[in-house]
Amino acid sequence: MGLFSLEGRTALITGASSGLGRHFAGVLSEAGAHVVLAARRMDRLEEVAADIEKRGGKAFPVEMDVTSVDSVTGTFEEIAGALGRPCDILVNNSGMSREDWFTSMSEEDWSAVIDTNLTGVWRVAKHAANAMMAANVKGSIINISSITALRPAHTIAAYAASKAGVDHMTRIMALEMARYGVRVNAIAPGYFKTEINDGFLDSEEGKKMIKRMTMRRFGEYDELNGTLLLLASEAGSYMTGTTIVVDGGHTLSPL
Repeated sequence: MGLFSLEGRTALITGASSGLGRHFAGVLSEAGAHVVLAARRMDRLEEVAADIEKRGGKAFPVEMDVTSVDSVTGTFEEIAGALGRPCDILVNNSGMSREDWFTSMSEEDWSAVIDTNLTGVWRVAKHAANAMMAANVKGSIINISSITALRPAHTIAAYAASKAGVDHMTRIMALEMARYGVRVNAIAPGYFKTEINDGFLDSEEGKKMIKRMTMRRFGEYDELNGTLLLLASEAGSYMTGTTIVVDGGHTLSPL
């Protein structure tokens, strides 16, 4: 693995029970990291952990709800007690979406998306950064944004606003944490099939979207591996406050 090695590192991945989070956990494990898998569905996390350990990796599943202060605080206490050290890599991946025209969206749906995608990202990053600073450990925080932070689309006002907030919050976090040796960056994926969007991507509207996309296809999970490892490892040691777009040129599509 060389430059991209994560041997001796410990990585916390939120939303690790499925989709991109599960994939990210596998990639970081294969690079040598001991992975801490966090999500609300403990049964799914145990399956992911078993799969990683079957392939020779080390995995520690923990139940965490990023919208709950008590849950996040308790999880970080559990990690510290079990591992005896803070995670020096965080992949802030938990996310959700509720789609509706902004004029029709309920207060409950708006709050659910913002609480998970924006406040949850802040909450977990805050605890991770404080743990790194307390232990005088250098590290990397990787927030998962989206190209919807850059380009508008119908019915996703809450999701897009949350991801635009993650983008700018990433830059502020990077500014404040640089003196402590903690880098903060973001990845903005284009369209990759996940539990959040697979219904839309398989629909007629999703098929029409493919025809408008620069590369005429959705992304494959493995096409995020290089960016993830760059930001997590010492290969990206002089990178902070950056959002890397991985979208097959989708945002280049003409209006």
